[in-house]
Amino acid sequence: MIRLRQIAMIAPDLDPVVDELRSTLGLEVCFVDPGVGEFGLRNALMLVGDQFLEVLSPVQPETTVARLLDKRGGPTGYMAIYEVDDLDARMTRLAEHDVRVIWSVDLPDIRGRHLHPRDVGGAIVSLDQPVPAGSWRWGGPSWPGIDTGGAAVDAIEGIIIGSEDPAAIAERWRTLGIDEAVRFVPAGARGAGIDGVALRAAERSRVGEHHLIGGVAFTLV
Repeated sequence: MIRLRQIAMIAPDLDPVVDELRSTLGLEVCFVDPGVGEFGLRNALMLVGDQFLEVLSPVQPETTVARLLDKRGGPTGYMAIYEVDDLDARMTRLAEHDVRVIWSVDLPDIRGRHLHPRDVGGAIVSLDQPVPAGSWRWGGPSWPGIDTGGAAVDAIEGIIIGSEDPAAIAERWRTLGIDEAVRFVPAGARGAGIDGVALRAAERSRVGEHHLIGGVAFTLV
């Protein structure tokens, strides 16, 4: 099993992006994770059904996020985080295809591996195995009890990644077994990266809406 569980966006200042996500899509912050301070960042997580949108911004110079913001010319999509049910088996498969790990964590309730973007292509990908399945430490301790009935969207359906060679990257992701809920398109002037997110509309009258928020094109489907 592999399932898209969380998408991270980055911005020079997360507050305006969070405010726009709240006002446009009715999302609310469910957790602020102090653990991202390890990477020189601050964040806010927003609940979409049982999935998450995360907004990150740098609080220190010379972070990976700050460099990507400069490279892509402003706020943008950053990372796709997948829930898996057998992390060890997947990591064995990835190692067979020379995929390196740039960060790892093993906690009692979740294990995660961030994959090297140069070995995957298109975006940073993380594979995470929560215990029990369906739980999600990164969303904070309170998210299972939060009422999201006021939100305009209730699920993350997929992501769109720009690439200089969409067909080659799509084949690479298929080979690695991580091509779940992702579509590849030709990269624009900003270069390769996560450019779009499809969200399931809770109100069918809103299907077809398009909103550019934090450098990411959100489409309600």
